Amino acid sequence: MTAIAAPPTGAINARDYSFWYGEKQALFDVTLDLPARKITAFIGPSGCGKSTFLRSINRMNDTIPRVRHTGEVLLDGEPIYGPDQDVTTLRQRVGMVFQRWNPFPKSIYDNVAYGPRINGTRDRAELDRLVETSLRRAALWDEVKDRLHQSALGLSGGQQQRLCIARTLANEPEVLLLDEPCSALDPIATQKIEELLYELRAELTIAIVTHNLQQAARVSDYTAFFYIGRLIEVDETARLFTSPREERTNSYITGRFG
Repeated sequence: MTAIAAPPTGAINARDYSFWYGEKQALFDVTLDLPARKITAFIGPSGCGKSTFLRSINRMNDTIPRVRHTGEVLLDGEPIYGPDQDVTTLRQRVGMVFQRWNPFPKSIYDNVAYGPRINGTRDRAELDRLVETSLRRAALWDEVKDRLHQSALGLSGGQQQRLCIARTLANEPEVLLLDEPCSALDPIATQKIEELLYELRAELTIAIVTHNLQQAARVSDYTAFFYIGRLIEVDETARLFTSPREERTNSYITGRFG
């Protein structure tokens, strides 16, 4: 009898993962599990490797010259650097939102529909459904439903960031990566993004890089502390912030360095 493949869950597992930019080693033997349908925050000082590791999960680092890695990263048990792995498909399954919102100079509708169109969806009714569903999932539909064909560049910064999240969600990913998504937003826009992430975690595996320790404490189920390219400690967020096992973790979260 042929075994039935398990449905995708979005679980990420890194094993002894190291990474170099040319001669400079940025990550050292990182072993880390990102549980499916949970939010994991990466914290640590600037330059400690957390964004490098985040971008490794969907191979965004491949676009940089003279990079290399050892070890492996698995998505649902499959190596993302395997010889049969299609990078375009990987990036559909593992979406990414960057620090600075980057909507295309197109309409709100065309921004969200861009990915599905690239992937072959041409039916207008299906595109309409994907656009509305994605904007609703990004908690933006009610704010933009009457101006879908206006330029996305006319939205506020917070709205543009949520639009970028909607654009990512339109590809129906299993994993959502966010690199400092609120660092340039005001407190009200930040709160909306955090509320959105809390709702999305029921559907997606989420990893977020943040320098804001309060944000990590508010939104994440697990927190991983990176320092000088090494994963120092990972634990349930409440436990890591109240009783870290490592002195370096305690020093960072109490503000003694960083």
